Amino acid sequence: MRLKLQYCLFILFGLFSLKISAQDVSLYEQFNGRYDFIFVGNTMNPAENNQVNFCTVPTISSADLNLPPGNEVQSAFLYWAGSGTGDFNVRLNGLDITPQRTFSKTQISTDNRPRPFFCAFTDVTSIVSATGNGTYTLSDLDVNANITLYCSNRTNFAGWAIVIVYKNDLLPVNQLNIYDGLQSIPENIIISLSDLNVINTTGAQIGFVAWEGDQGLSDGETLSVNDHILSNLPLNPETNAFNGTNTFTQSDSLYNMDLDVYDIADYVHPGDQSATIKLSSSADYVMISTIVTKLNNNLPDATIVISNVVSSCGSRQIVVDYTVSNLNSTKELPAHVPVSFFADGRFIQTTFTLIPIPIGGHENGQIILTLPDDLPDDFMLKAVADDNGSGNGTVTEINETNNGFELPATLLPLPEFNIVQGPNACNEGFTKGTFDFSGYADLIRIDPADRISFYPTREDAENQTNAIANTSHYNAASSQEIFVRIDKGVCHTVTSFALVVKNCPPTVYNYISANNDGLNDYFYIKGLRDIFVNFKLSVYNRWGKLLWTGNNNSPDWDGDAVKGLVVSGGRVPDGTYFYILELNDPDYPQPLNGYLYFDK
Repeated sequence: MRLKLQYCLFILFGLFSLKISAQDVSLYEQFNGRYDFIFVGNTMNPAENNQVNFCTVPTISSADLNLPPGNEVQSAFLYWAGSGTGDFNVRLNGLDITPQRTFSKTQISTDNRPRPFFCAFTDVTSIVSATGNGTYTLSDLDVNANITLYCSNRTNFAGWAIVIVYKNDLLPVNQLNIYDGLQSIPENIIISLSDLNVINTTGAQIGFVAWEGDQGLSDGETLSVNDHILSNLPLNPETNAFNGTNTFTQSDSLYNMDLDVYDIADYVHPGDQSATIKLSSSADYVMISTIVTKLNNNLPDATIVISNVVSSCGSRQIVVDYTVSNLNSTKELPAHVPVSFFADGRFIQTTFTLIPIPIGGHENGQIILTLPDDLPDDFMLKAVADDNGSGNGTVTEINETNNGFELPATLLPLPEFNIVQGPNACNEGFTKGTFDFSGYADLIRIDPADRISFYPTREDAENQTNAIANTSHYNAASSQEIFVRIDKGVCHTVTSFALVVKNCPPTVYNYISANNDGLNDYFYIKGLRDIFVNFKLSVYNRWGKLLWTGNNNSPDWDGDAVKGLVVSGGRVPDGTYFYILELNDPDYPQPLNGYLYFDK
């Protein structure tokens, strides 16, 4: 397929040597499809400012748009410029216009008097789309406030131009690039246009919107593409490219402004990805604010967007939903294009598109990625279409720099915790006890922000039901398990500890007053019965004579002697006696012994 390349330069010219402060021209917007462009605009100057000394510039001028039938306006960009610091309140067809972007620079001429100039930009697509063909009038562009300063060196000017992008199904498939900024000459200026893709050069052209104003000034004035000087006879000779002409209307009286088109089929080559524009002048003052390139091409353009990332608690896997698109393209994207995923710049995995994606179409996909153990929980996830994981793709695209999509992602780790041993409690009978684990939350948690709660079953912990409210006095049997839920925002984990009932040493009350007053009437040992169920208790007199034995099935000793000498109705006399308590418990292999005092 033969390609067509066009460039549009928005340029302002004046006189004398100067210094420039400006913004480099760079890519502003790109269109891919069946598009073309046209310029509509007019100067405000009533004559060439180098031949007629006028010091008043009109504030209104008009131009006609005549698009052939079948063409639909896609975008329209209005630029206006002039002498001075700027008039940023103008009207287009009676509608108020203010700039969305502005540019400025200052000329320092041989008289050392600084002369500022301005350029402004506004998107007027809605106005041009609604109006269509007809007359466009720019009004209220007033640069006369300080015009005397500019009259003295013939740089008084004002003007406007609309760059119109239109589409038509009968047009060839084109790539249209719009660049803007603000750069100036003399003496020379070089602008490198990137993001081009020259496949075929048939019909390649270059077009300019330029402010100059002088047919008679051509001192060192040249325009070239890729080092080839351009001409367009009879309107534009090689030595006078900017001479007040309009190639679209064949006018030679567009004072201080040019709308010119040049054929450059011999100056670009298939495979070119950039072009170099050079302007030179020994006298003229040139401001470049807009360049438009058009290439007839036929390429896909793969882009990708991650729409959703799902992490699971405690898992190193994430589920990624993504969409591969072929939106800003001029050709179908083939099937089996690689799509690679990276985490913090580290390659993770590659997948592939399944079907061809048409112009303007897309394909949704999902992938499960397993992330390395040493990857931090918070990381940057990146997806790159047309990338095999090493930065290499399989298709040539319109734009090779827009294949990636990056966003922050987070794994959901389970809370970390300390493993603890369960508390002990003394056996209060039948292996039951009262436990205190009120301080265990601080022992278990590692992150102070984690929330700790306790439950009698694992099911309760998972469902957050029946939480244990009183952790300082909790009655339970030995070996019961307490389940601990540790919450960290979205994620939680459950651990447990066992409650342990121990047979604590019994407490011996070694005084008996067997007078039936309800106080100390028996030999009482606290923490013995129903705890040490196999105990044996023996009582002896001071000479070591056994007087009584009992166990868990016997009543407490009340002073009656059932063995040995029995006096006073079987009750032992007042005095000191001795006991031996065999607990028959693994924790207490040795008998306990001591004395007790009996008093009737």
